[in-house]
Amino acid sequence: MWSQIYLFVLSCVLYTLTTSHSLASQLQNSGLIVGTLTINRTAPIARTDDQFICANIDWGRPSSLLSVDLNNTLLQTAVKAFTPLKLRLGGTLQDNVVFQTPGQRETCTQFVKNTTHVYGLNAICLPTTRWDQINTFLKDTGSVATFGLNALTGKTISNGQALGPWDSTNAEALIRYTAAKNYSIVGWELGNELTGNGTQLLVAPDQYAEDAAALYNLIQDMYNGSETKPLVVAPGGVFNAPWFTEFAHKTTNTVQAITHHVYNLGSGRNPNLINKMTDPWSLHLEAHIFANLQDIIRQSGTSAVAWVGEAGGALYGGQDNVTNAFAMTFWYVDELGLSATYDTKTYCRQTLVGGNYSLLGKDFVPTPDYYCGLLWHRIMGTKVLSTSFNSAATGLDRVHTYAHCSKQGQGVVVVIINLDGERTIRADVSIAGGSISAAEMANRRLMVADATREEYHFSAPDGDLHSRVALLNGIPLNITESGEIPPLDPVMKNADGPVIVDPHTVVFVDFPGVDVPACHDH
Repeated sequence: MWSQIYLFVLSCVLYTLTTSHSLASQLQNSGLIVGTLTINRTAPIARTDDQFICANIDWGRPSSLLSVDLNNTLLQTAVKAFTPLKLRLGGTLQDNVVFQTPGQRETCTQFVKNTTHVYGLNAICLPTTRWDQINTFLKDTGSVATFGLNALTGKTISNGQALGPWDSTNAEALIRYTAAKNYSIVGWELGNELTGNGTQLLVAPDQYAEDAAALYNLIQDMYNGSETKPLVVAPGGVFNAPWFTEFAHKTTNTVQAITHHVYNLGSGRNPNLINKMTDPWSLHLEAHIFANLQDIIRQSGTSAVAWVGEAGGALYGGQDNVTNAFAMTFWYVDELGLSATYDTKTYCRQTLVGGNYSLLGKDFVPTPDYYCGLLWHRIMGTKVLSTSFNSAATGLDRVHTYAHCSKQGQGVVVVIINLDGERTIRADVSIAGGSISAAEMANRRLMVADATREEYHFSAPDGDLHSRVALLNGIPLNITESGEIPPLDPVMKNADGPVIVDPHTVVFVDFPGVDVPACHDH
């Protein structure tokens, strides 16, 4: 009898598996990627800063720190929407900038060509009046900022190397003036792209560590007695494992944020650049660098954390109608999610304004990426959760998923990126293997009240990835008639149904009623 029962049960199991596989195959063939997105609820795998989203304003023309209209109403409105937005002031040409010290009589010249100089220009001068204007802008918009210092002062240039100790005299004058004015700068960054690996100049890591220590001592002195002191941020360079390893080991107590730059899409002049935006291999090129830097920091014993100090994706200012269009959204959101899983604390987009990869266009009108960054800032919390997506379908590398604890209180926010231009994703969401349905959540004590979820679907009009307008839940995101940033309103769905992600769409899903141990304060 028991053998008959065993055979009966086995036949039922085989029938169920066969039927399920057959059904799954039918669904895949119908243009669906059917699967389960599982979130590990036990503990966060990483943490970001509260102000994870960051944007750069550099010295490159035409929208440089010297020339951008800081009084522009739309610019101020766009920045205020973040309350606060972290800004990195510096980058391109930073190591050619000098501060006009109070009482300086010499004319403050700008962008004068000099073919004998490494950057092809004479020193760029930051007038005290412009520094005052910049700090007024920061205060008026509620922003926080780091500022990049010239790391080449006092050095001798020879055969592509910058030799000798840093002369901190001019930096000291700027920091002293800033402290006296009670301007709030959260970090001073030393140098820009001086770590070799394809950059114009190289400062050896041991010398860079000595220079960073000099900046640390300067800050301790200038801000003596202050409850909080600005961070020392460095080196702001292209990642080079041996260089960063030595630097991290020699700055364990003097540098608080180790920054590197991300241009994993290659040349902005590539005519096929748009294809890289939805290519899984191109998007995850940076993963090994994030992992490598994370290991270097852990093994060095440094107290510093990892930042992406500059990320434009594509070199040479990007590409018009590609890196400032909806296509870039796949790269940007994926970079935010990927970097966060490797304990990156801050991610600075190149740029806020300027170039073809900016968050704001030349007229300060937001690009699609601006709105994704703004939503991330508003709803994604600091605790990062592990996710996996399982399906019988092929091409799963085109489904990228991330999850964070909610920034708005109890709950979990999931991001699903569909890089597939043909197939729709149908994802059931589970936590620790338990399907999210209202009844089951109540049984598992995961849900306390809410039985709904909030969805934000970002897509391109008519699927045009060159579009400079994004749709949120089918509605175009445009500045309102009164000049305000449009509301980012979700659509409400029952919590127990699958998440549907259309082809070439990025979706944020907020489950406000989910209570998971990983999101508890400990």
